[in-house]
Formats: sequence, structure tokens, C-alpha cells
Amino acid sequence: MCGIAGILAFSPEGEKALPKMEDALACLAMRGPDGNGIFREDTIALGHTRLAIIDTSADANQPMLDESGRYVLIFNGEFFNYQQHKNELIAAGEKFKTESDTEVLLRLFILHGEKCLDKINGFFAFAVWDKQEKKLFLARDRFGIKPLYYFIDKDKLIFASSLNAMVKMGVPKEIDNDSLFLYLQLNYIPSPASIYKNVQKLLPAHFIKADQKEIREIVQYYTVPTAHPGNSSVLNYPDACNKLSELMEDAVKLRLISDVPLGTFLSGGLDSSIITALAARHAKGIQSFSIGFKDEPFFDETRFAVALAKKHGTDHHVYSLTTEDLFEQLDATLDAIEEPFADSSALAVSILCRLTRKEVTVALSGDGADELFGGYRKHRAALMAMETGLLGGILASASPILKKIPQSRNGAIADRFRKLSRFA
Repeated sequence: MCGIAGILAFSPEGEKALPKMEDALACLAMRGPDGNGIFREDTIALGHTRLAIIDTSADANQPMLDESGRYVLIFNGEFFNYQQHKNELIAAGEKFKTESDTEVLLRLFILHGEKCLDKINGFFAFAVWDKQEKKLFLARDRFGIKPLYYFIDKDKLIFASSLNAMVKMGVPKEIDNDSLFLYLQLNYIPSPASIYKNVQKLLPAHFIKADQKEIREIVQYYTVPTAHPGNSSVLNYPDACNKLSELMEDAVKLRLISDVPLGTFLSGGLDSSIITALAARHAKGIQSFSIGFKDEPFFDETRFAVALAKKHGTDHHVYSLTTEDLFEQLDATLDAIEEPFADSSALAVSILCRLTRKEVTVALSGDGADELFGGYRKHRAALMAMETGLLGGILASASPILKKIPQSRNGAIADRFRKLSRFA
């Protein structure tokens, strides 16, 4: 997790924001504790804070310039198939100074421009400044895993990995009431909106092209392929299962490429258990980490994580938290989130990250798997609700009565009534 920030001025008034880059990088220090750097020239300033994962030497620091000095790159993310492209480039006569994926990305951009995005398997937000053409290219990965905010007015374009860094560079800290309304409906703020007026999240799979006068275009470069029933490429169910297994294994193997210690978050659920099992298959000495709740045994599932860790031979760490521990970390978690977000699990995950960082630099997690595979009970409930027929009608009629029965998440019986009431 690195941090990037940039200011491109369209006018002398916009140039007044350029010296604020140092303040922005101070905000991004938690994203990149291993180093920072600033490139500044005429109407542009680019900044980077580094978390070193691949090639931890100073040679791989950013902003990174090519040999000619024409192109400048700042890059937050990981480029998993960089070695394959590097080997191809070396075979074609290219030479490299570092072992980093950053240098490979820069070379691919120089050779292919925006088409380099078709070659990258990874997650990223990056910017390239062409000093000769005075043009900026700014891109975000296909699924928006890496954050990227931007703000534009008549004088400047500002972008960064975090909202706090945007504010430090002069973006007005004004609440957007439409975004607040969305948050109160959804418990989060969907892209492209942000909590601040005129600050947008660059949508996943989009890039921006800008010059010294304005943003020239915002383009979507990728869409998720759709399968159609008549398409011969659609697999039958057993073949689809095998294909999914192959893709999962490949995805985990690629993410094990690292020059620093790595591990996995292991809750004991299906997603993290599968990822840990695959990681342990392909790397020795994998460490795994889980959170337990000392004061709330009903929620404590660490016994499943311990069983999985034992089965796959990982070096397992259990952090057993009290309610007081959660309260103590609340402010720090809210500061890191930056805009309203009502998923209470973020608190436990934030604490887990802080504790895990003492042992490893990179941790694989199962985030997103529940949404992709329908892993929540509410997904099952939605399916059941469509199929219940007469029983569904009876339950719906009983809803006012069920609401009067004591419900909570803190005990098995009260939790069953809570679920039944929600289902009704």
C-alpha cells in the first residue's frame, strides 16, 4: 500500500497549490512508511510515499524517471505478471536497472501508451507525466481496488490516494449533501461520489488524459465480459468448478511474489480458509492471523481458524480483543476511513492490520468473496424468500408480532428471532 498525489496547474493561480505537495505526503505517510519523493516542474507536482514490497532498494524509489528523463511515473499497487513482461522486453533488447514492477510498468507505458493497461494483471492507481508533450495520464485498476480521488476547477487538477491529502492540497472541505443522503440510504458512499463537493472517485477501469489547459478525456478501458447461454465458451457446472479452482490457485500464487514477509488473514470462514490453504501449498513459512473477542464468546470463531492453521501448517497468531480494545482504536480507525462508512467490521480489521504489521508487510485476505459468491446469510434468505410461497405469506403477516420478541446478536436464541424477524 503506497500513496500517490498530484497537482497539475492550468493557470498561474493553480500554480500556487504546487508547494502544498509536502503537506499532502505527510498525510500519506501511513500508506507508505518506507520512503517518499516529489517531482516538481513548471506546472506540475507529483508525490509518492512508498511501502516497499518488490525490490526494496532505493533504486526502485518513486517518482521514477526513464533513462531519457522524459517520462515520470508514480505508482500505487502491484503488477503481478511484471516478470513475464520483463523477460519479453529483455529478449527484445531492453535493459533494466531495478528488479521492481514499477520500472516494467513505466517501460510498457512508454512502448504502448494507454494500451499497456491491457497487459497488466494487478491492482493499481498510477500517473505518468510526459515532460516533452506536457501531458498527464492517470489510471485506476479494473475493479477499483486501489483508491484514487480527483478534483478539478478552472485552475487545476488535483488527485490523490486519500481525501485528507486532497484537503491538504487545497480542495475545499465542503460536505456534499447528495453524498450524505446516499450514505444514509446505503451505509457507504458509492462511486463516483465522495463526501466532499466536487471531489470524485475515478471509476474502476477508467483513465484520465489531461494537459496544461484542461482534462481532455475520461475513458473506460475495460468492461466485465458477459456470458450468454448460446455462447459455446460457457462451461458446464463441473468444468466451471475446475476452472474456478485453477483461477483461484493462480491468483494466490501471483500474490505470493514478494521481497518482504507475507501472511494471510484467517477468520476460519470459507474464503480466508481457501486462500490460506492455497498460500500454504505454494509458500513455506506462511504466517496466519485472526481476531478473537474475549468479552463476546458468541462472536469468537478463532477455534475454526486455529483448526485450519493446524491442518495447513501455518505459523498462526490469535489476537484476543476486549471491548475496551475496540473502543481504544475507534478514533484511529475513523481517521483512516476518512469518509462515512458504516460497516462495523472495519474496526476489527483495522486493529488486525495494525497488529499483523508487526510481523509481516503483506497479508492476503478474502475481502469481496462474500459479495462475489453470495456468501452472506442475506443472500440465502433472498433466495428462500422468492421460493417460500404460502409460508412466506404467513411469515410476512406475522412480522408485527415477531418484532415485539426480544432480539439481539449477543445470544443464540435472541439472534434466531432477529433473523426470523428480518426474514419476515
